[in-house]
Amino acid sequence: MQFTSETTTSGTLPSGVIERTFTLGDITGVLWLPDSRPIGAPLLLSGHAGGMHKKAPGLVANATQCVATYGFTVAAIDAPGHGDRTRNQQDQYWADAIHQARSAREPIAPIVIDYSLSVAERAVPEWQTTLDALQAMPEIGVDTKVGYGGVTLGVVTGIALAAADSRIAALSLGGVFVNDSLIDSARKVTVPVECRMPWDGDEFERDAGIALFDAFASKEKALHVYSGRDYAIPEHERDNSARFLSRHLVGQPPTA
Repeated sequence: MQFTSETTTSGTLPSGVIERTFTLGDITGVLWLPDSRPIGAPLLLSGHAGGMHKKAPGLVANATQCVATYGFTVAAIDAPGHGDRTRNQQDQYWADAIHQARSAREPIAPIVIDYSLSVAERAVPEWQTTLDALQAMPEIGVDTKVGYGGVTLGVVTGIALAAADSRIAALSLGGVFVNDSLIDSARKVTVPVECRMPWDGDEFERDAGIALFDAFASKEKALHVYSGRDYAIPEHERDNSARFLSRHLVGQPPTA
């Protein structure tokens, strides 16, 4: 892992947060950590939405809040074909097909699902490689508890990662398009899971989201439903996600 820049203060960074960009082979990523750099702080892996990147505004806001308020270390990487990474021919075909379907007001779910599953299959080993490198850092270490949070594409990747890697201790997930393959993957997940979904979404189907939640094999799981459309996540839901992860990664009991 090679760090390529470090920022300690900017218009988007709260006080006490350090931002470090890195490369790891073909992987491009960013790490946010407390400036105090406590050893063993919980590590959160953050998966961006489809069509976005490692420094999407919402992802950065969530990451820096987790660092500044809860003392986490947070890492994000560009998914294959996203951000600073070049799309292959098949990825470009899917991206074009999604844009065309939106323009024609046709359903995009079948295209997005196939695209997301393909990207997630490639992203999981990259996340594992990134996690290996992060745990090799003295300020993180192999004993640090690891959580994962994501939306849309990040959900598909997170479910597959949690099913494949026992180091993931908790999942916090947003809206996603659902098919049988994703439900089958959810049945392999046993760690605590918190899911969020809009009740009035135009694209994410309510019944499919409930079916996905029901499929998780986790003994502890929670479903947060909020009024509103697909991509407008209420601020209090971001707080709920951070508290959920803190409870399972830090061990703090929930407050009354």
